[in-house]
Amino acid sequence: MLSEKRDTAAATLFFAKALASSGIPLRIVIDKSGSNGAGIKGVNKILKRFGYPTTITTVRSKYLNNVIEQDHRFIKRRTRPMLGFKSFSSASATLQGIEVAQMIRKKQFRLEGSGFAQFAALAG
Repeated sequence: MLSEKRDTAAATLFFAKALASSGIPLRIVIDKSGSNGAGIKGVNKILKRFGYPTTITTVRSKYLNNVIEQDHRFIKRRTRPMLGFKSFSSASATLQGIEVAQMIRKKQFRLEGSGFAQFAALAG
């Protein structure tokens, strides 16, 4: 998820969206970012308010999330020569295009036909 700021409100919104689509886990691995920890605390407060019996525990490690971070190397490889983006909207559009192309390459779509046909169907 791309956000303009990496603060507690953005982290709480991210975790709320992720938990709504994926379910509530028992444990989450995060890096040493303070905003991520505060975001999980905010989500735990919301869960407690709704009567959820357990809280989400956090494990802070920069190495356990390495598999997920490795998946983003191709984005960094493509955007680093650009020397950044002028606006948030251009960054969002560029990253969405790169993600779609990567998902097509990994065959994560069930559309029939070639990779170009899949891209054209998604773009249209």
